[in-house]
Amino acid sequence: MSLAQSVLAGESLGLARLLTQVENDSPEGRLALNELFPHTGKAHLIGVTGAPGTGKSSLVNRIALQFRKPPMGNPRRVAVLAVDPSSPFTGGAVLGDRVRMRDLSGDPGVFIRSMATRGSLGGLAQATAAMAQVFDAAGFDVILIETVGAGQGEVDIARLAHTTLVVEAPGLGDEIQAIKAGILEIADILVVNKADLPGVERTEGALKNMLNLPHPVERIFLHHGQAMTAPAAGGEAASLWVPPIQRTVATSGTGVAELVEAIDRHAQYLRQSGDWGRRERARLEVELETLVRQTLVKRFRSNIPDTRYDEMVERLVRRELSPWEAAEALLG
Repeated sequence: MSLAQSVLAGESLGLARLLTQVENDSPEGRLALNELFPHTGKAHLIGVTGAPGTGKSSLVNRIALQFRKPPMGNPRRVAVLAVDPSSPFTGGAVLGDRVRMRDLSGDPGVFIRSMATRGSLGGLAQATAAMAQVFDAAGFDVILIETVGAGQGEVDIARLAHTTLVVEAPGLGDEIQAIKAGILEIADILVVNKADLPGVERTEGALKNMLNLPHPVERIFLHHGQAMTAPAAGGEAASLWVPPIQRTVATSGTGVAELVEAIDRHAQYLRQSGDWGRRERARLEVELETLVRQTLVKRFRSNIPDTRYDEMVERLVRRELSPWEAAEALLG
């Protein structure tokens, strides 16, 4: 039985082995992805991002528990893909945040996988999308993708997730740090975690002010990189998703049930508005473009002798050529 077949059969060991092959970008992993791709497209991908120290890992733990033990029954299978910082010396993932997800251990309906950033901008390794596809094909209903929280590069999560949670917390200093980093523009749901700490009202007020910052007659929301305009009241405003602000205390679970309800409302909105299909198309288009770019660069380097390439680099260092001229010379 191939790795892909073992994943479709629900074998956890085969799933773990395939995730390793995919993360290492092995030929076996690529073949399995090709075989699994027709079985994808059903899972709800939820990105969780925000500054370090906001309690993302603890919150992901609580969200997964809520999906597994909902008050009305009907538990959902949950996969957690945690992107960890890489060691600058060994290149491995630190994996320290996994100790906050011990509540999920032993549950056959939950699978947790950590992966290293390997230097990728924004903490999203190139293999993240492929690993999410493996979980999707394996039949998981919800895939939680927790990012490093490294700042502006976290906007990459919007290209992968259907629903993006941006987590803030009071007491971190500058309430508009996230706005300066640019990650509020990708938020589908804003979460003020550690809401039992002093200053939560100020943090929530700052977020509300940022959502209402544009023109008083019409509201402009930078939603997944695209500006969307709607009247301030009535009319088309009802059909526009306005990011809600949810308070949570991940350590006690306060507000997590309401947060999961907001996540489900957003998924329902995406399907009813047709935005689910548009985001899926945009995500696959970005993935295709990335793979084409990687393949072309690899093919280009294989056709250029190392001595020729090193010669161009030396001429750049001596300022004999500009980078544009060097690129044209190599491509020509």
